[in-house]
Amino acid sequence: MTNPAILERQIDHVDHGADAPRRAGLNVLTVNVEDYYQAAVFHRFIQAKNWYRFDSRLQANVEELLQLLESHKTQATFFVLGWIAEMYPELVRRISDLGHEVASRGYLHQRITQLSRRDRLNDLIRSRKILEDTTGRAVNGYRQADGWFRQGDLWVLEDVIDAGYLYDSSLMPRRRDSGGDPDPRTIHLRSAPSGQLFEVPPSTLPFAGSWLPIAGGNYQRQFPHALMQGAVRRWMEAERSPYVMYLQTWEIDSEQPEMSAVGRFGRIRHYRNLGKYRWLLPEYLTQWKFTSIQNHSSNPNSPLAQLEQFGKQRSKPIETPAENRSDICPSSETGQANAVQSVAPDATSRVACTLVIPCYNEESSLPYLSRTLDHLRNDLSSKYDLKILFVDDCSTDTTLELLNTLFGSDPDIRVLHHETNKGVSAAILTGLAASETEIVGSMDCDCSYDPHELQNMLPLLKDDVALVTASPYHRDGGVRNVPAWRLTLSHGLSVLYRLLLRRKLATWTSCFRIYRRSLILDLPLTENGFLGTAEMAAELTLRNRNIVEHPAVLEVRLFGASKMKTLRTICSHLKLLKRVTIRRLLSGSSKDQ
Repeated sequence: MTNPAILERQIDHVDHGADAPRRAGLNVLTVNVEDYYQAAVFHRFIQAKNWYRFDSRLQANVEELLQLLESHKTQATFFVLGWIAEMYPELVRRISDLGHEVASRGYLHQRITQLSRRDRLNDLIRSRKILEDTTGRAVNGYRQADGWFRQGDLWVLEDVIDAGYLYDSSLMPRRRDSGGDPDPRTIHLRSAPSGQLFEVPPSTLPFAGSWLPIAGGNYQRQFPHALMQGAVRRWMEAERSPYVMYLQTWEIDSEQPEMSAVGRFGRIRHYRNLGKYRWLLPEYLTQWKFTSIQNHSSNPNSPLAQLEQFGKQRSKPIETPAENRSDICPSSETGQANAVQSVAPDATSRVACTLVIPCYNEESSLPYLSRTLDHLRNDLSSKYDLKILFVDDCSTDTTLELLNTLFGSDPDIRVLHHETNKGVSAAILTGLAASETEIVGSMDCDCSYDPHELQNMLPLLKDDVALVTASPYHRDGGVRNVPAWRLTLSHGLSVLYRLLLRRKLATWTSCFRIYRRSLILDLPLTENGFLGTAEMAAELTLRNRNIVEHPAVLEVRLFGASKMKTLRTICSHLKLLKRVTIRRLLSGSSKDQ
């Protein structure tokens, strides 16, 4: 990141020229409508199909922004996902009814330059139609949801034109790829084989031989306010084109849940100075006049003045039927509705089973887990009579209280409590002992494995199978975003167990499992912590009891920190390996005699 002191000196010495044209006093304000978990920094870790698991803060944030804009009699352009319009149609209609412009960010929060042309057009057209049907007004503008266009991406504007848009606001100009053309910094017309459209780029300021983004977003949050305000003032003094500002709806929200998965830099990028726009935006709206892109085009002095006439001359857009993407992420029918609609099958035809979930200091994960379990229970309800048993391993935070608040009134859920901290394996064994069903599963509280894989794992527990284990190291399994050190440790230990115990088991340390209870409780298990999962697999191996692996994807935990102590865990596993290897050798010797 640029040093603020160097930046300030560069801004102070920008040569705008004696004859620099003066600009009209009306500027452009744009708002990217997205929930905190849809922000770009989380894209590696959160798939669209899992958006339903998060506690939405979108409506409260949008309402706060609407009230703020109303108090300053300011209108803005709101770039909205088609998915959001499906999930929150009344909110999107309210934005439009208050006089703000509703424009498109595509259907899903994704980078359309990475899609096939068919999928790209489907995304562009589907979102425009949904927004127009929701608001009853034409949708003329588009901004890519994930990242910004560079000069090398502008080939995609042909599809934006074909999808019926009159302007794009996805270009973040950079001098290094501009080819010396200054036009990318200001509102201008762009040509493509299929026609023309206006480009409305967020504002940048020349400095140090480059162009610094000064339009808002993360730049306004990270750099000192006085410095960025001075940069904006320089724009106002030097440029004819309106200043184009943007912000994300979640940037006013300083109380959103914090996800640790993104690492230190990601946490700084996303969480530093959250809430700053609560006072920064009113200050800007007081000093300068802002309006929406659509309203700005009605000003005869606006570079967008021809936008309305431009639209009348535009030929009819391509009408490519959008595919049903409910398999990618929940829509208004497949998402929220599933959380409240449940199947009511004949209870006598369902298989009874219990899911044990050990918890230790998991207060940040429990709301996410709660929504996940709502969907899981609904999906399993036609075949399985599922009971859930939480085991609080003497948490020192509010985990126990939150468990009782979230699940205490549910007759199919019980909460047990350890008076002392015993470890994750001890909590699983407590759950196994307390279960009233022969089929018992266990999973981590952080959902690092997709709990919906239980639908595929449960049928694998045949009468002669003692354990079904999720296996990321299976040839058909995988890992996503898990730190390399953890993979090296876990995979290396699994290799050692496989070699020393001579069993073709790719993963020995997973907590995501299905057990045949009667074949587990008689094992002489002594390890209470993370080693207990490997010890259980080793003891089953020594007794020649069947273990079935199911390929699964292991993901980094989103909330909180791992409880595992790396060095201690390595040493303990080595001791356990030594112990079970000696037992195997002694068992083999006794058989030989």
